[in-house]
Amino acid sequence: MKRLGWITAVFILTGILPSPHAAAESAEKASLTLKEAVALALERNPQALIARARTEALRGKIQEVRAQALPAINLNGSGLRWRDPSFLNISSFDKIPVDFRDALTVIPSNLFDYNLSVSQPLYTSGKVGTALKLASLESEGTGVDRDRVEQDVRLRVIQAFYGLLLAQRQLDVTRETVLQREKHLEMARARYAGGVATEVDVLRSQVSVANAQPELIRAENGVRQARAVLNSLLLRPLDFPTEADGALVFAPEPSPDLAEAIRQAEESRPELQRARINEREAEGQVRLANAESRLRLDFNGQYGVSSRRPVNLANNEFTRWLFTVTVGLPLFDGGRRSGLVRQAIANQKIAELLRVDTENSVRLEAQTALDELQRAQKTVEAAQLNVHEAERVLAMMQDNYKYGAATTLDVLDAQTALTTARWTLLQDLYDHTLARARLRYTMGLDPLDEN
Repeated sequence: MKRLGWITAVFILTGILPSPHAAAESAEKASLTLKEAVALALERNPQALIARARTEALRGKIQEVRAQALPAINLNGSGLRWRDPSFLNISSFDKIPVDFRDALTVIPSNLFDYNLSVSQPLYTSGKVGTALKLASLESEGTGVDRDRVEQDVRLRVIQAFYGLLLAQRQLDVTRETVLQREKHLEMARARYAGGVATEVDVLRSQVSVANAQPELIRAENGVRQARAVLNSLLLRPLDFPTEADGALVFAPEPSPDLAEAIRQAEESRPELQRARINEREAEGQVRLANAESRLRLDFNGQYGVSSRRPVNLANNEFTRWLFTVTVGLPLFDGGRRSGLVRQAIANQKIAELLRVDTENSVRLEAQTALDELQRAQKTVEAAQLNVHEAERVLAMMQDNYKYGAATTLDVLDAQTALTTARWTLLQDLYDHTLARARLRYTMGLDPLDEN
């Protein structure tokens, strides 16, 4: 068995057998829909995982703060052995009669003790309750932060997914253009062989085919780059053969008016929710700082046994107990507490201003997103018309060329115009798709949801 293991390891190292990591990669789907890509990114994205872990950490923080209001019970035990000659060092020791002094011999002794201690805050001027509310607010804020991170991941994946889809469709258009130019070259050669075309037509067609090759290379590089961007979001190797399974479709839909978009954004945007939570937390910090200067009442108690000899640890005669109620009222601390209050009030003002600033930013984003969607919709409609006209012109030029009514230059110009129109339409479809997603994102809705 050991020999078989060594042989397998050698095969893996030499590349004869696939490694387990490579096998896991090959098991993943290469072709992904948008929903699958978003789900995979949310499952793997480090920022999303960090946000979820922080949510769990805050739950533990709430439990920790809540414990401050509950009794703390401890079982304590100790064993002590000591020798203390301090009696021999008292200033009046020499006045003790000699016979009595000789009888005083300092010897080591033991002391064993075990007890049950209880401590319970009775009154803290609202300090514990405020701390608990602050922890609950921060937990709520962490949940909002997680939602924001996941929204950002969704939008980035949507942009990268449609970026790859755009690059794939642009590559298809470029390949189709190359094919059209090659067919035209064949037609020009045939017409030249038949004596109805000049050598210039053939040379122009050859140059056109040659010029299309760099465009094809750029389109292929665009696909690789777009794929690498999407793979990085999915935590895949950059060269993983991911394919975007979808289409750039023009699906115009009624957009909300500005007032509705702003209302929805103010209600749902995670940034605004977080700003409001921060403002409430700042108010709680002011109350917490004020509680530092107020009365505090605590209870402490101990009950146990203390004895020099272990045999007496079960003897009720050696029972020891202590119960105390302490009252504390700070009088002067050099201004520390007043400094805490001033800081809390300033932070409360900062939180309020940040919330106002966030609200203004969200309103502006809503206006911008609506304008961009309307612009993208109009440009798509114009680009569709341009493509339709360019296709008609190319078909007419190709028919005319067959009968000698058009030149090679006319056909090449029509091909270039059609390619440009198709590229423009694809880019406009991409912009319109992202504009819809960004509008939903700006309104605090799931950018993936198309319903």
